[in-house]
Amino acid sequence: MTNPQALAQQKSPRGWDLALADPRIDAFSSSNHQLVTVDGLLEAPEHVISSTFLHNFAKISPQYPGVRAALDPAVCASWLAQLSPLLDLWFGPYGRAWEMQAWYSIVTTAPADLLPIQRLPHVDGTDPTQIAMMLYLHRTAHGGTAFFRHRATGMEALTANDYPHYAAALQADVARTGLPPAAYTTDGAPHFERTHVVTGAFNRAVFYRGNILHSGVIDNAAPLPADPHEGRLTINAFFRPAAA
Repeated sequence: MTNPQALAQQKSPRGWDLALADPRIDAFSSSNHQLVTVDGLLEAPEHVISSTFLHNFAKISPQYPGVRAALDPAVCASWLAQLSPLLDLWFGPYGRAWEMQAWYSIVTTAPADLLPIQRLPHVDGTDPTQIAMMLYLHRTAHGGTAFFRHRATGMEALTANDYPHYAAALQADVARTGLPPAAYTTDGAPHFERTHVVTGAFNRAVFYRGNILHSGVIDNAAPLPADPHEGRLTINAFFRPAAA
């Protein structure tokens, strides 16, 4: 996690400034989940995209269906200094400083090669204080982010207490109907229903609690190149209150 105290005095690296003047705050589904949208987040998005050639992309986790490269710690520190008061306003406050991790990410796994866990909606963790950010930097046929409700349990967000019940119910679903086909989830059928979709407009960022069931909107018929200039490039970040 980036330590804001260690790097907070650094200015944004050239071309990485944020534009935060007009965030939109919405709620979705009957659970009134908070969703914050910032259009035009980067003042120089093309510069940020061009900087990807400086990074070595690699598969870094079995869950993500593609490749990633970590953002420069100086960028994270600069962004965190600007975003922390807004995170307090939108999702807190928690009375503690925020920490941050962030990556460039490109979806590259063909639908036929998806692992079972990659064919279902997922959560980024069961901590409701962890906030996810998705910044869409692609102009492809692929979309943004969709959110889901699990039909058998009615759950849309998972906590540590909820997870065992959810996992058992999902296992029962799969035992009854089999694994989902090898494809990126669309409407979530048969075990999930989609509650909301965010359009992946270029240079749009969305913030939401990472324990809400969600999935990237991936066109199963569209190509998935690893080239950051042609593929489904995003920057995704996680923010969490520092340990007490």
